[in-house]
Amino acid sequence: MPINQQAYFHLQKELSEKGVTLIAVSKTKPISDIKELYELGHRDFGENYVQELTDKVPQLPNDIRWHFIGHLQRNKVKYILPFTHLIHGVDSIRLLMEIEKQASKINKQVSVLLQMHIAREETKFGLDEAELQEVIQYIQQSPLKHVYIKGMMGMASFSDNPTLINDEFSYLHNLYQKYQSYQLPNFNFSILSMGMSGDYSLAIKNGTNMVRVGSLLFGARNN
Repeated sequence: MPINQQAYFHLQKELSEKGVTLIAVSKTKPISDIKELYELGHRDFGENYVQELTDKVPQLPNDIRWHFIGHLQRNKVKYILPFTHLIHGVDSIRLLMEIEKQASKINKQVSVLLQMHIAREETKFGLDEAELQEVIQYIQQSPLKHVYIKGMMGMASFSDNPTLINDEFSYLHNLYQKYQSYQLPNFNFSILSMGMSGDYSLAIKNGTNMVRVGSLLFGARNN
């Protein structure tokens, strides 16, 4: 299925006017689709699966900014660090420690977001506020040298209830603002990543500056 170019240009215009970065979620999509969007000028692409990402990278231009937006297992960290622009889903101290360890081996500065659990579904990953405080305490005691924490990411409930989704986004935005003032080594909040194809408008109203959109651009997901 070809890229919906009209939707892309409309969305890109809307987001750029609001200072919001568009991550084109290209998981399960063929190289040809990514190239088509790349040729329209897009550079930020999001992938969920390590194997798929490592297969795609050598086949595509090296100025693409790859965002890893899926659940990252610790034993897979080393495979994506060399070329990943931003890891969106750091949801535990152990994962943070592994990223620091692997980044030190290749002497690379790695940017990450802390994933917060804001949805009603227990199946979604992320930190709660108590776990977030544990991360903060860990950083205070063991300053990071190769990992930069740039902000937060969260996924709202899969729901048709806009009030519920709005409340979840509002909660995450308030949490993001609270921690923006923290002064810690390699800790500087500038990115709030929330909102996808079905709820990005509500995310924008609640202060997001990065959205992850797939189906509006590429069509329905290939399972």
